[in-house]
Amino acid sequence: MNKPLRHIAIFCGLLVLALLIRDNWIQYVRAGELSAHQRNKRVTIERYANPRGNIIVDGKPITGSVDSKDPFYKYKRTYIDGPMWAPVTGYASQAYDANQIEKLEDGILTGNDDRLFFDRTMSMFTGDKKRGGDVITTLSGAAQKAAFEGLGKKKGAVAAIEPSTGKILALASTPSYDPSTFAGYSAKDEKAWVALEKDKDKPKQNRALREVYPPGSTFKVLTAAAALETGKVTDINAPTDTPEPYILPHTRTPMKNHAQGCENATLNRAMEVSCNSVFAKLGDEVGRDEMVKMAEKFGFNNGEIDTPVRAAKSVYDTQMDRPGNALSSIGQFNTATTPLQMAMVTAAIANDGKLMKPYMVDHVTGPDLDILERHEPEEMSRPMSGKTAQLVQQMMENVVKNGTGGKAAIDGVTVGGKTGTAQHGEKNKARPYAWFISYAKTDSGSPVAVAVIVEDSDATRDDISGGGLAGPIARDVMKAVLDSKK
Repeated sequence: MNKPLRHIAIFCGLLVLALLIRDNWIQYVRAGELSAHQRNKRVTIERYANPRGNIIVDGKPITGSVDSKDPFYKYKRTYIDGPMWAPVTGYASQAYDANQIEKLEDGILTGNDDRLFFDRTMSMFTGDKKRGGDVITTLSGAAQKAAFEGLGKKKGAVAAIEPSTGKILALASTPSYDPSTFAGYSAKDEKAWVALEKDKDKPKQNRALREVYPPGSTFKVLTAAAALETGKVTDINAPTDTPEPYILPHTRTPMKNHAQGCENATLNRAMEVSCNSVFAKLGDEVGRDEMVKMAEKFGFNNGEIDTPVRAAKSVYDTQMDRPGNALSSIGQFNTATTPLQMAMVTAAIANDGKLMKPYMVDHVTGPDLDILERHEPEEMSRPMSGKTAQLVQQMMENVVKNGTGGKAAIDGVTVGGKTGTAQHGEKNKARPYAWFISYAKTDSGSPVAVAVIVEDSDATRDDISGGGLAGPIARDVMKAVLDSKK
């Protein structure tokens, strides 16, 4: 072979080699990336070529699929009581993808999960339509309904947990939205989506998991636990040597109390009437580093709490000065938390100091109802001893019996609670947030712990209080759980 032909042959061989490398690179290395690419319509078409599996609550589906009469996207997602369940399900849309459980469990719901390979193979031989599996949740329909109806037209959220297991029983957020309104890809669906995107009240935001707020006085239960665990308080009924007024360390700023009788109050009395001065002073005595340790044992500063939907990170500042720590110890300054996080704090107290990892998917099944994966309860941490937890329980139960949490009381049931009215905005001039955390306790333990926040309501500023606005919602959620166990 002469030299020019040899060069051409080598060049052609290199081109073929480059083509083979490129082809293998696309088919194997980038296959997953290209398959999941938002502009790859084949994935979406295939996703809606068959009915999706369902998300199940109390043994009944809260989702469905209907024939959309479309040549490309054959089936469209439907929702039962969509606005009530949207914070749990998320949405599955032909035009706007999916989120939350609909997204995270998409493989099971569409039938494309590797664990369903045998089912897909068999359907090829039998001629049966491919079917998706189901996602069975831990949710209680009664608790969710009580939470959603209790919030009503208020802006806010509710999270309820079973303390002994970490099962999420309710997860409500208002205002909400109906995922059915944009499940397709028509002009009508687009209009509904655009309206939601422009809505200043952010109805698509899952406030129970993804919004953080100053917790206000509900945080005092954590400060009380820290004071007991570090030995700064050994007797909850002994005077705390708190002056009136209490001046924030390194400042001339007095800590304002909204209650009477806070001077030298006992820890039990300070919890009952919610004395800011007592808890700010205790937070300073415990110190920032120990307060940070306690907060982090409960889940603060952890950005990887998955339910399986990831919760926003609740924050207790690790770098603040002494006055900042004192303010943070009453749930103000830089302290910020999700409703789920405060439900976790309450659940750990109710569970005698053991915090269980929160979750809302109990198990997933294939089309033949075989269980593919089951979630087992998992201990997350032990923020406090059983003795400390029981002392905090005593104080929280006193809050409901004799203090600011009376509206959460349930006849014949032991209820512990803590109110909170959190200031925020420039110079704290915005309408305050109303908080309430609580648990119900029976002879066999605590079946439910609840956190409620009312972000905005029709109440006047002077009438906004955790006990008045959020307490009755927490009571109704607890009662719904208790009634469902009878």
